[in-house]
Amino acid sequence: MKIALLGYGKMGKTIEQIALKRGHEIVLKIDNDHTDYDITQADVAIEFSTPNSAFANISNCLCHRVPVVAGTTGWLAHYDEAVALCKTHDTAFLYASNFSVGVNIFFALNQTLAKLMTSLNDYHISIEEIHHTQKLDAPSGTAITLAEGIIAETDKTAWQLGTTADENIIPIEAKRIGNTPGTHIVTYSSDIDTIEIKHTAHNRNGFALGAVIAAEWLLNKKGTYSMKDVLNLK
Repeated sequence: MKIALLGYGKMGKTIEQIALKRGHEIVLKIDNDHTDYDITQADVAIEFSTPNSAFANISNCLCHRVPVVAGTTGWLAHYDEAVALCKTHDTAFLYASNFSVGVNIFFALNQTLAKLMTSLNDYHISIEEIHHTQKLDAPSGTAITLAEGIIAETDKTAWQLGTTADENIIPIEAKRIGNTPGTHIVTYSSDIDTIEIKHTAHNRNGFALGAVIAAEWLLNKKGTYSMKDVLNLK
């Protein structure tokens, strides 16, 4: 499989190592904010750039009917446009806030716990995320996905970065510490006890492997997908 890497930072380099080990070929490596490259030489693209350049990269792929796996967060105001482009050009698009297999299991666990806690109004829900100091967006896309999973199963109406006195809103605390790959904690606390679920990434390899697996899965498909489809978690 011929892969284009759109974004060649630490994640892009890790994806490259894993893709090569799995027998794939890297035909394009883009590490800046331009789109004057020939995406058509690739069978599939993996996009891990910056919030400012992500949608331009994704659009370029979709308009040239190159399936694209997108892992950049912070650009989702344009997500519906990407879905429309995917449909218009009859190609494939897969976005995930986190490609780690473990994190996607954590997403499913998060929604199951939210269902169980729906009628227990004495518990206050909060989310904490910790990442490296180079992460450009806050809160993380993973934290937002966790919050959206809870909102889908409870009477919570929104999430907010920072503290809030509104019990209908889920507060998310975002910390940036050293080289932390990613830690996410969902907490239900009451006067009686505290329930927590937590995922801690030890390195970037899990994210990178998941992205390559997603690209392998997406090849020759049409439509818009998520990691739930790849891992059959629906």
